[in-house]
Amino acid sequence: MFSSKVRLVAPLVALAIGISSCGGENNQVSNNSSPGSEGGATPATNTATGSNLSGTVKVDGSSTVYPISEAMAEEFQKANPGVKVTVASSGTGGGFKKFCAGETDISNASRPIKPEEVELCKKGNIEYIELPIAYDGLSVVVSPQNNFADCLKVDELKKMWETSAQGKVTQWNQINPKFPAEKIGLYGPGTDSGTYDYFTQAIVGKEGESRGDYTASEDDNTLVQGVSADKGGLAFFGYAYYENNKDKLKLVAIDGGKGCVQPSPQTIGDGTYQPLSRPEFIYVKKTVATRPDVKAFVDFNYAPANQKLVTEVGYVPLPSDLLPEVQTRFNNGKVGSVFEGKGSQVGVTLKELLKKEK
Repeated sequence: MFSSKVRLVAPLVALAIGISSCGGENNQVSNNSSPGSEGGATPATNTATGSNLSGTVKVDGSSTVYPISEAMAEEFQKANPGVKVTVASSGTGGGFKKFCAGETDISNASRPIKPEEVELCKKGNIEYIELPIAYDGLSVVVSPQNNFADCLKVDELKKMWETSAQGKVTQWNQINPKFPAEKIGLYGPGTDSGTYDYFTQAIVGKEGESRGDYTASEDDNTLVQGVSADKGGLAFFGYAYYENNKDKLKLVAIDGGKGCVQPSPQTIGDGTYQPLSRPEFIYVKKTVATRPDVKAFVDFNYAPANQKLVTEVGYVPLPSDLLPEVQTRFNNGKVGSVFEGKGSQVGVTLKELLKKEK
């Protein structure tokens, strides 16, 4: 069941946000459970589909985008029982490896495609259409037992996660002398994760670089379990995983230079949660984009009535004025990346990039 659907009621504001990331465990599903969720889905509107459709659509990649695709797949299959949509979560990097090898139709990504992945797809003769699917705010969380870390500055997070901190920065009072001499336990996605890539770019200043002595997992639910039981623990992952486990976690506000701000649908949507707000993506293989089952499923993802599914799983839908631009990009078969294949970038907006591309 697609379940979990956290009903987020804060207003969603049209945005100006930065970019990308994520990870995931290789969980193969078609219409089963969404990470950390309970309950049932609200039926979604079926658009550009028909019950006479048949085929199999293979989706893999980011564990952050996974709940969105899993929710869309479940509702789409209800309206189109002849189509099987399989959704797995090998992580953004792992997903691109399969996608560029021609093993999947759609690759979920929580950051834009990297230069080495662009080359990998070229070698595999895979052209792709890059489509933003939603917005997310990387959430920094601690154990509910932590009664001192309510807000952290970007520089404090950097001091905690940078490469030079390995084996040296081990106590909370080394981050801030006002904090107790409590042992720090760090939890985060593995290096195949787009979330890891974006976090290191935004916080440490260089994508893919951080201390290595932390508990890494491609399964965000494992990170939730680890940090929730560790009094001195701290973790980061997509906002939906916090929303689905808020009874086990304490959310930390981030000071990006303009005061302490917590991630929420509103602060993620209006870009005030910085520098950890980012868009999420799907990449569609050009050669299958016009195949009836694939086209119908992608169109279903962007139907205005179905954006409530994005909200229900804990993410921020694209603003209504951006949806037609994304659909046009797909319908025109526009290949390549608006990020020029450079991977994670902080401080740019999709609207600016899409306008520049025209």
